[in-house]
Amino acid sequence: MKLIECVPNISEGRDTAKIKAITDVVETVEGVRLLDVDPGKSTNRTVITFVGPPEAVCQAAFLLIKKASELIDMRLHKGEHPRMGATDVCPLVPVSGISLEECAEYARKLGARIGAELGIPVYLYEKAAQRPERKNLAHCRKGEYEGLDKISQAEWTPDFGPSEFNEAVKRTGVTAVGARDFLVAYNVNLNTTSTRRANAIAFDIREAGRNATDSATGKNLMDANGQPVRIPGTLKSVKGIGWYIEEYGIAQLSLNLTDINVTPVHVAFEEAVSKAAERGVRVTGSEIVGLIPMRVLTDAADYYLKKQQRSLGISDEEKIKIAIRSLGLSDIVPFRPEEKVIEYLIADRSTKRLTGMTLTAFANETASESPAPGGGSIAAYCGALGISLGTMVANLSSHKRGWDDRWEEYSRAAEEGMGLQRQLLRLVDEDTAAFNRIMDAFGLPKGTDEEKAARKAAIQSATKYAMEIPLRVAQLSLESMAVLRQMTETGNPNSITDAGVGALCARTAVLGAVMNVKINAGGLDDKAYVEATLAECARLTAAAEAAEGEIRALVEKVIG
Repeated sequence: MKLIECVPNISEGRDTAKIKAITDVVETVEGVRLLDVDPGKSTNRTVITFVGPPEAVCQAAFLLIKKASELIDMRLHKGEHPRMGATDVCPLVPVSGISLEECAEYARKLGARIGAELGIPVYLYEKAAQRPERKNLAHCRKGEYEGLDKISQAEWTPDFGPSEFNEAVKRTGVTAVGARDFLVAYNVNLNTTSTRRANAIAFDIREAGRNATDSATGKNLMDANGQPVRIPGTLKSVKGIGWYIEEYGIAQLSLNLTDINVTPVHVAFEEAVSKAAERGVRVTGSEIVGLIPMRVLTDAADYYLKKQQRSLGISDEEKIKIAIRSLGLSDIVPFRPEEKVIEYLIADRSTKRLTGMTLTAFANETASESPAPGGGSIAAYCGALGISLGTMVANLSSHKRGWDDRWEEYSRAAEEGMGLQRQLLRLVDEDTAAFNRIMDAFGLPKGTDEEKAARKAAIQSATKYAMEIPLRVAQLSLESMAVLRQMTETGNPNSITDAGVGALCARTAVLGAVMNVKINAGGLDDKAYVEATLAECARLTAAAEAAEGEIRALVEKVIG
């Protein structure tokens, strides 16, 4: 699923009624979750954070900017933070399933809409910038609100919207719309109270580094242009200082990781450990401020698993535990992923998910008089169980004594297995949703000819979808047979029967899913699609039975 974060900053941090009215519009857009509202009185500015699918987030951002332009009069605004508009900045940030380049395209479309429909001048910045000099937000905001008569000059013509500082623009100001990568505010804990030593370590690390000094005089060295000579730090896209936290009684490195693709959290942590040690200081742990995408933690876990030559093919939940321990994220206060990881915060808990049930609850739900979950969901779950067994064998093999030189081979197999497992588990719930979609279609009104036509179209669409889901289950389950066969042939021989049982589960999943495709095929009018799909089902069935037979023969040969 594609998810992006939007972090608009509005020029109001004191009037709670206005702030609420502005942020309330965000949650009127389906699929968007408002995560945080952080007002500042002295800055007279509020930072708002929400996430969701790209189109929905852009709609919510547009509505927020519109409401802010109606309630905030920039002619009256005073505050300590640099600003130039009622909505000062509106960055889009990729969270999962989407690239920064795609976010930039969404930012440009949003900027064009703001300019055209709201009459607010827009500067595009960061990755969305159409002029190199406008990548830097500080350049766009030069002169702040008081200098906005600049927009009539050719050099400062907005990317979208009016280029005249008229009465409407005097009220709304200018908005900067951009796309940037995820910024992580990251603090590293030190076993010292010295701010000076913490600063020295921060200067060793941060990209800007420190001023070079004359060893004899201690004065800054200057270049030919009279500018201070700088010694760059070791990490790109990192800003940082050292400070003392009275609440904790320790000094910290306060780092901003402005591009986690360039310098991820775990790289910053390891560099802090190294540079602190050079200065006789020890890192005791670290702290993430604000929210993070899950990949920050799973990438860290992968890094440490590779260092230990351990398999990467484990669940995200287990990887998060490894990352928390490895980075010392609970050193001072407990790190709770459910409160910090964006994907957990936006998970839809309003719908009861089958895969979130206990084994007993799932079995009882299946046994109840409700027609769903039915055979399709059970087939998908059989497939998930089958490849889970294959993944288990791969993980056991990667850690087997004497097989250390083969850990990467088994790690790759385990990663492939986990990928298949995730997809099949998703289809457990999706198959039940597909069945419910058919039931909903049959429940549509049919009093008029128009209603009958709409109902028939909905039934046909839902029926086709109810074929596509089990067909995908069958395809994924057959794909899992390759991993299961590999583990039967080359995996830990003590676990060969586990791979064999996995193959039996996978065969059941294929055949069971095919049954569900066939039973829905009778209700579909698109006969060409039905014919092609049934041909694919025949292929899947034959291939699954052949693969399962071969794997079972290998198992029987070993166990006698």
